[in-house]
Amino acid sequence: MQLSEIQLQAFGPEHIEGAVALSRQENWPHRPQDWQMALRLSSGAVALDDQGRVTGTILVTPYGAACAMINMVIVDKNVRGKGLGRRLMDQALALAGDRPLRLVATTAGMQLYEKLGFVPSGTILQHQGNVTELGAPEGVDAAGADDLPTIKAMDRDAYGANREALIDALAERGQFAIIRRNGAIEAYAAIRPFGRGEVIGPVIAGNVEDAKALIRFFATSRPGAFLRVDTDSRAGIADWLGEIGLAHVGGGVTMDRPSRKDAAQARPKVYALANQALG
Repeated sequence: MQLSEIQLQAFGPEHIEGAVALSRQENWPHRPQDWQMALRLSSGAVALDDQGRVTGTILVTPYGAACAMINMVIVDKNVRGKGLGRRLMDQALALAGDRPLRLVATTAGMQLYEKLGFVPSGTILQHQGNVTELGAPEGVDAAGADDLPTIKAMDRDAYGANREALIDALAERGQFAIIRRNGAIEAYAAIRPFGRGEVIGPVIAGNVEDAKALIRFFATSRPGAFLRVDTDSRAGIADWLGEIGLAHVGGGVTMDRPSRKDAAQARPKVYALANQALG
């Protein structure tokens, strides 16, 4: 098939079924519900062949004017090497405007992203599996609706951008846990259904022990459950995740593209220890 026979359109709900099929080709675990959540928070594009089949996807998730995340970049293996990935990225850059951008790159995509001005900034480690039985942590509680404004403010401070829409979506689909000391929330984590089981993240904590306690809180209520946690390689919890049954199964390279207006905004102020959001 020639590239000229592939048309780009705005990503809409009618493309979810084709997107699921495309992600399954890549052995991604995303269910229709996972794509729906990502689309709700994002705008994007799909590539359609002359039969109307989805052959490529890309989503841009804006977090106010501060930054945006590029997600769900997939090109059908049958049409790779023809420039479709570049066309999808050009569409994403147009949708993002002047925002600084972030993405998590596979090895195959890094060359294209570097040509477009993205630079490596870290490594994400994906851990998943059936968690071992753990003792319940002390000092961690389920969050209530009244805690959401504080969680949103804490997340904004940690990430350097407004992710209120993401927090609301996570609250609708899952559960939050918090660590409160002296009446103030000092750390939080979220869990929601995803793929084969559930995913824990974001985990926003100022230290490793608080991050572990938040993960343990969810794991102890789900003995034997299939869980996933994505964490920065510098966070210091990767070995511990393996010890509790969440094996390292892959990951990617985080990459940033500064705003043309202000290169200093290239990377949000993330101190999150596990910040997986959309998958």
